[in-house]
Amino acid sequence: MKALFLSYNQALTDPVREILDRLEVRGFTKWELTVGRGSVDGEPHYGTHAWPSMNSSILAIVEDEKIGPLLDAFRRLDAETKMQGSRAFVWNIEQTM
Repeated sequence: MKALFLSYNQALTDPVREILDRLEVRGFTKWELTVGRGSVDGEPHYGTHAWPSMNSSILAIVEDEKIGPLLDAFRRLDAETKMQGSRAFVWNIEQTM
């Protein structure tokens, strides 16, 4: 099992949900409002008058074989919407209950 953490501009909520649905990722936890800035470039998403954009974030625990297709789909989405600033991270899950 792997943990997949996604952070993305709220404007991408529908495409992100479509990817999760298409790849049959049913369970996840979503934070509606998260703030941050990219480690390389892009505009900050702070939800302020100067930087009004906001992010959402999702954490999903998925089977190992789904990680490749999920990351590929999110890479394509990020390439199509480069200025929106999406990021994905993967961790190993030791145990679940």
